[in-house]
Amino acid sequence: MYPYSCNPDDVWESMKKDRENYFFIDVQARGEYPSYAKKYLERHGIQIQMAEEDERTLREYTVDFISLSYYNSRCVRADGQGEASGGNVFASAKNPHLKCSQWGWPIDPKGFRITLNALYDRYQKPLFVVENGLGAVDVLDEKGKINDDYRIDYLRTHIRAMMDAIEEDGVDVIGYTLWGCIDLISATTGEMSKRYGFIYVDKDDEGKGTLERIRKKSFGWYQAVIASNGETL
Repeated sequence: MYPYSCNPDDVWESMKKDRENYFFIDVQARGEYPSYAKKYLERHGIQIQMAEEDERTLREYTVDFISLSYYNSRCVRADGQGEASGGNVFASAKNPHLKCSQWGWPIDPKGFRITLNALYDRYQKPLFVVENGLGAVDVLDEKGKINDDYRIDYLRTHIRAMMDAIEEDGVDVIGYTLWGCIDLISATTGEMSKRYGFIYVDKDDEGKGTLERIRKKSFGWYQAVIASNGETL
């Protein structure tokens, strides 16, 4: 979560929004409710009934690693003004320094590196990237092929950013899987036309189509990425 500017109000708002993301991991990784969450509950008159055994369980059974999904960064203005940007579930202020996908999601590989560093600095636990990808409209050419270079470029720049986090910054990343290997209905928009996969599925937003599978250009590209463990991008 970026502040829209160096205005302290924007910085504070971004910190509060970051805590909304960190809250669950704070509990799972540190074994207790963070102080900011306790104050939030207190202000809203919420009391959690917790026995000593519950507190001991939280302390003793923290997670061994942290899994995360990354599609885009977000930006926030304290005044709530300005143009809005799309995003995974939550919209935010439009970041003037970033290009966006066809669905308005900011494309930010450097933000991926920043996120990995922020999580590792905060928790010092291995990270596993379980989702990362680009939703886009894929069109068959006259030869029945799909040349999704835009998807390859998105994944290439994000994998490079992840490798920089590992090699240059010392972040412990133990795995990477993307979303997803085959086209399916987008969870955020309910559209089939918003495609993420390496494999095209002949089905449209109205449910019409043969369900034929066609390998996209990104299919062969990612095969090489896997075979080389990321050395061939």
